Amino acid sequence: MFGATASSRREGEEYKLPKTSSMVIILTANMLLQVSFFIIVSSSNEYAKHLGGDSTFSGIVIGIPTVFSGLALIPMMKFDQGHYKLPLHVSCGASIVGHVLYASAYKADFLHLILIGRIVSGLAFSMWMYCKRYCSDGRLVGIRQRTTLAGWLVLGQGIGMSAGPFFGGLLTKIGFADAFFNGYTSPGWIMAAVWVVFWICVYTWFEDVSEIPDIIVADVIVLAKKGDSVESPPPGSPEPRPTMTLAQWGVVVCMCWFAMTCFFILGAWESNIPVFGASGKPLHFSPFGAGNFIALGGITTFPFLIVNLLLARRLQDRYILLAGSALGLTGLVIFVSLLASNRVNYGSMFVCWWLIALGFNLASTVTVSLLSKQLPQAWNGRTSLAIQYSNYTGRVSGAIWGGSGLTVGMLNYTGLEIAITGVGAVLFTVLWRNLKTKTG
Repeated sequence: MFGATASSRREGEEYKLPKTSSMVIILTANMLLQVSFFIIVSSSNEYAKHLGGDSTFSGIVIGIPTVFSGLALIPMMKFDQGHYKLPLHVSCGASIVGHVLYASAYKADFLHLILIGRIVSGLAFSMWMYCKRYCSDGRLVGIRQRTTLAGWLVLGQGIGMSAGPFFGGLLTKIGFADAFFNGYTSPGWIMAAVWVVFWICVYTWFEDVSEIPDIIVADVIVLAKKGDSVESPPPGSPEPRPTMTLAQWGVVVCMCWFAMTCFFILGAWESNIPVFGASGKPLHFSPFGAGNFIALGGITTFPFLIVNLLLARRLQDRYILLAGSALGLTGLVIFVSLLASNRVNYGSMFVCWWLIALGFNLASTVTVSLLSKQLPQAWNGRTSLAIQYSNYTGRVSGAIWGGSGLTVGMLNYTGLEIAITGVGAVLFTVLWRNLKTKTG
């Protein structure tokens, strides 16, 4: 009887979820941060050129927030005390100020103000790490719900990747008669207003972790058989430090590499599409057209990302990683062959972008959840930080690489992406058995 009760309790712990209102706030914050990051992608190249910059500067503007987000994470973690309210409030405030500064650059005719605005926004993007940590926090989320919640984060990522460029491109249709609210500045003003409303929602509905329990050294319940004696550690003795095997370190390196790879390639393509498309051959994209192209690729992946949410309960993380990286690599190989044969057109490039957007979004689903299932809860903060720094590395270097695609040559641009994905393929092939985890 006691064994059955303990088993039921254990099963309940594996499937637990946080309060719905708080969970929705976290998922919405993740989505709004994605929209904030991508809404300038469609028009940043033209905005930078209007103020005297170039395409490489535009790539820096897109990618620079992640550098400062990474710098902000360490001091933020020092003061958060394992909670989530402080990062949420910092994220809301920095988002508002950053968008206002970005929008003010047109009236001020000051190129570097758009860079300063994005740097301030970078402080807000530190919340991405907390979104990942929240969805893999053993105090809140059971082990069989973590990949599913990570899938919701990726769905929000897809919404931001689609809605951001689409609305950013659409808003360029406003024109430029008004120096205050026009095609370049309107994304900043609108997103600042959205963040004000969201900040009110955070104050009203978000409930933080009520208390921080003692660090759980391992997610294991030891059930003593009837008649067995259970030895307790001496009072006041320190808890044993969790240690990692060589294989576990390999899994961490593998997940960090894929976290970097996914965001490097996605960021490079989102930065490169407006530049390559506007180069005159063969696409002739306007900022509106580039935004629509990026958004269409993201929107058409939604049904498959939703299917992934359902399948996450039945598939191991390593199979999702394999499927996603294979789809993304297929898109890259097709694109490099199109470039080599000079047969790039709207349809063929869209197929490549769709495969890349779907594949690497899928692959990014499992990087945090897989580690949280294999390593003790005590390591969750560290692994979330490692994955987030890998994401940041990919985002900033990918955005700059994409903006420089025409300069380095499109074959070289795509070839590097294939090589990076190939290194990841070698890693998970070698570590395949070690990547096995529980489903869900």
